[in-house]
Amino acid sequence: MKNDINYRHLYYFWVVAKEGGITRAAERLGLAVQTISSQLTLLEQSLGKTMFNQQGRRLVLTEAGRVALNYADQIFLLGEQLQEALNEADSGRIRLTVGISDSLPKLSAYHMLEVATQMTRAVRLVCYEDNFEALLADLALHKLDVVLTDREVRASSALKVFSHQLFESEMVVVGTPALAERYHDGDDFPANLNGAPFLLPARNNALRGKLDEWFVQHHVRPDIVGEFEDNALLNTFGRRGLGLFFAPAELATEVEEQFGAVRIGKVPSVREQFYAISNDRKIKHPVVEAILAAAQKGEPGAA
Repeated sequence: MKNDINYRHLYYFWVVAKEGGITRAAERLGLAVQTISSQLTLLEQSLGKTMFNQQGRRLVLTEAGRVALNYADQIFLLGEQLQEALNEADSGRIRLTVGISDSLPKLSAYHMLEVATQMTRAVRLVCYEDNFEALLADLALHKLDVVLTDREVRASSALKVFSHQLFESEMVVVGTPALAERYHDGDDFPANLNGAPFLLPARNNALRGKLDEWFVQHHVRPDIVGEFEDNALLNTFGRRGLGLFFAPAELATEVEEQFGAVRIGKVPSVREQFYAISNDRKIKHPVVEAILAAAQKGEPGAA
């Protein structure tokens, strides 16, 4: 290295790498493209390394660029966390930014976050809902502190994120009182569900494959009247009596209170898992650690 690192130049490099190009980085920073380009050149001259190669219209990190990005991630993400921590110190609250998968039952999300409401120090929750892949990308970029979802991250994933199972629950079939009276839990269950109207998760949902297999095993051919990616929307239609639907057994009482849906029958062979996905942080988030610790102890607030 010929000179000490200019951290402003390094920061511009980091933003370019994260945004995927100089133009988008300039838009994010509110600077001219020429300014960003010249700062990158100065950084490369200072380090004696080329950070990017041009491939068509795209900038691709060199090996030196990948190494530099790994260190820049740690430097600037810690800097952002420092600023958040200082802001939290002034407000007296800990900020927890949570991504909630759109397929996750919202009652389950509440129970998974209940520990956060019981901390000695007050917590300010900031919750975002999106699809699983988008939330993982934001988590990897440290835009989120934790993701709550109904699936774990594949072992082959290149993202530096980690799955923690918080709890699992067998499922029950529920429906409005009118549907429950028609398809009540009797000796003929689940055969009596043949031809019954059902609201199911979309086929890309982690639970859907298990439900389809359960129907096949019990020779039940449901009348699928709706498929939903958003679990809250599915429950809303279920509340209106459009069809029967599935809910975690542990939340059956609350489902009845919130959606007016009563239990029709147990489905013990189908179990839904619920996960917290965390990222690789040098300084652990105290609320995330509390959620994971409560789940390991099997405390009610974690489930």
